[in-house]
Amino acid sequence: MITSTQNNRVKLVAALQTQAKTRRKEGKIALEGARLVRDAIVTGHTADFILYTAHNENLIADLPIGGTEMLLVSDEVMRHVSDTQQPPGIIGVFPMPAPKLPSSPQRVLILDAIRDPGNMGTILRTAAAAGVQVTILSPDCVDPYNPKALRSGMGAHFRVPLVEMSWEEIAAYVASLRVYLADSHGDMRYNEADWSAGWALIIGSEAHGAGEQAAKLASARVYIPMAAETESINAAMAAGVILFEASRQA
Repeated sequence: MITSTQNNRVKLVAALQTQAKTRRKEGKIALEGARLVRDAIVTGHTADFILYTAHNENLIADLPIGGTEMLLVSDEVMRHVSDTQQPPGIIGVFPMPAPKLPSSPQRVLILDAIRDPGNMGTILRTAAAAGVQVTILSPDCVDPYNPKALRSGMGAHFRVPLVEMSWEEIAAYVASLRVYLADSHGDMRYNEADWSAGWALIIGSEAHGAGEQAAKLASARVYIPMAAETESINAAMAAGVILFEASRQA
């Protein structure tokens, strides 16, 4: 049993949980909880190693871990590396996903300046459920592999290709698609837009809306009608409403 927080594997997990620069430098992410670890494994990803506590041996036995290195740690060590108040007792370290992008996408989600990791994860989970083929992040988005984003995504990071691009790269990738921008002051109701042909949808920051480059890329602005003089709704909720309408029309 590993009982020291100075163990090299333990120190790596702690850094992956707290530092985006470490995740990028190492090309690795930490997944906390049996559900996330299982989702990663069943979608074809292999863990470098897994930390677990003694009272989670039954969960470990049910995971399709193959020859993955399993490291038993003390409860104190698990609390040290956990990103939650009540650690689930299992953390797997995996290579950061390197998805293949579809060459001719028809359903693309573009996120602009989404900075809340909880919202990021929820949007990615919604995108996966609505059949989005690829999600693109603008340079101003939060790290999608933040622990909170991973938990909120509930495995979506491994189900839909996720890539960060410059606006020039985004424009080139969606050049053949009609680009819609979700905008509370848009000129077209979201359910009046034609989602039956190839499209890309831009969801911007709740606080400041979409940026100038996103606005330039859009060919139409769609809005969600709201009652009671409500100015806007949560970005993840807006994404869900529009994406499932697009899915309905497909």
